[in-house]
Amino acid sequence: MTTSQPVLSLRGMTKRFGTVTAADAIDLDLSRGEVLALLGENGAGKTTLMNMLFGQYTPDSGSVHVWDESGTERLLPPGQPHAAIEARIGMVHQHFTLAENLSVVDNILLGTERLFHLNRNRRAARAKLEALMTHSGLHAPLDARIRDLSVGERQRVEILKALYRDVRILVLDEPTAVLTPQEADGLFVSMRSMVAQGLSVIFISHKLREVLSFSDRIAVLRHGAKVGEMATAEADTHSIIRMMIGEEHDAPERSPGKTGETALRLSGINVAPGRDTGGLLDVSLDLKAGEIVGIAGVSGNGQSALARVISGLVAPSSGSIETATASQTALTPRTALAQGIGRIPEDRHHDGIVAALSVAENLVIERLDDPEVSRAGFLKRSAMAKHAEDLSAAYDVRGPGIHARAALLSGGNIQKLILARVLETHPGVILANQPTRGLDFRAAAEVSRRLIAARDRGAGVILISEDLDEVLSLADRILVMHAGELTETASRDRSAIGQLMAGHAA
Repeated sequence: MTTSQPVLSLRGMTKRFGTVTAADAIDLDLSRGEVLALLGENGAGKTTLMNMLFGQYTPDSGSVHVWDESGTERLLPPGQPHAAIEARIGMVHQHFTLAENLSVVDNILLGTERLFHLNRNRRAARAKLEALMTHSGLHAPLDARIRDLSVGERQRVEILKALYRDVRILVLDEPTAVLTPQEADGLFVSMRSMVAQGLSVIFISHKLREVLSFSDRIAVLRHGAKVGEMATAEADTHSIIRMMIGEEHDAPERSPGKTGETALRLSGINVAPGRDTGGLLDVSLDLKAGEIVGIAGVSGNGQSALARVISGLVAPSSGSIETATASQTALTPRTALAQGIGRIPEDRHHDGIVAALSVAENLVIERLDDPEVSRAGFLKRSAMAKHAEDLSAAYDVRGPGIHARAALLSGGNIQKLILARVLETHPGVILANQPTRGLDFRAAAEVSRRLIAARDRGAGVILISEDLDEVLSLADRILVMHAGELTETASRDRSAIGQLMAGHAA
């Protein structure tokens, strides 16, 4: 229950990176037992502001004030994460901050005890964690190493890690990106129970349905400045989007596609589970030209293995792969490209770009044999520059310029770069793996429009997404992956699909 008792106040928070002002004199207040949704487009300053709150960035100016249970105000020293932790502020990052070589329980305990006493209270720690998992509905194998967990399991560990510290203020940055609808609903029920007991939450999300159902108040950032606040009870999707981007902006609408011949056929594909992926069990899939096939599922159930098979990164132990031009038992990255498969990878930073290369170089990296790009082994730099300028304008890739390292782009702009590289070659098959994860409404809507346009020109699109709303809005057909098996469903009911995602019959 929200009270008038303050727990946090940010005043004049400002952070500059060179000539870019990422946060511009932002004020923000949070009360005891309140859920505050912090919204804005990619690059609006949300994560920068939270990193200053948590002490990971030192602000150029501004101050952080917290109040303890007795109502005593305290000024947090800037740039000191341990001070934020001592003030019982916890942050669940969008990008994981876990030690992959340690177990789940060691990751959760890390920093809570002196190093040489790590095992002293292990029994009590495990009991507390078991109780936390039961209460929150978020379960993780305590003795498994982080490197052996799926993306979804790692996200649950991040949340448990924060809750274990008995935080009074919890920052959640895209916490439900890898959860089933039921798990997300269960998380919010648990959070609401803890909020009723006095926990205060700052909730960053691009899923407006969750924002409207979970938050009490909404604050919106645009271009590094706070542009407004509203009570959630008085908000709707249109009013939020209008405040976020300064204008009306509707989501793309899907109309029925016109299907053609088979663009990709997988028959009896089997893949053994890997260190960081689930396996595949006799998976068969027919993709027609002119359709979007959506594959829903909780992370770790084989989607990554399926994507790697289609991308040519993993050879199945059995089965066959047929494209419009060839049939084979396995693809390689080169043959996948040659047979017209365009790939939008799940991890855009790790698999989508070569961070040290320029934007222009990344835009042609899959076309180095093209005579428009190279001749006699030498790159045509002027042609590459013109190509990069044209695509950057067409796909609104913003950043320090086409000759800057791709690593300097924001996540949303890296995704636009990948889209430009893939879609402009007009592939017959497009593998879109988590294409809008972490993107704001406008960027996600643009990705959706591009995929629908590719479908309408005759491409077959495989959309792998843990965001069920995205699958429901884009897919012409829906399949659900669980424990390495693929099941088609005619249902478009969230609950029924969620049951299949969890391994239960709808």
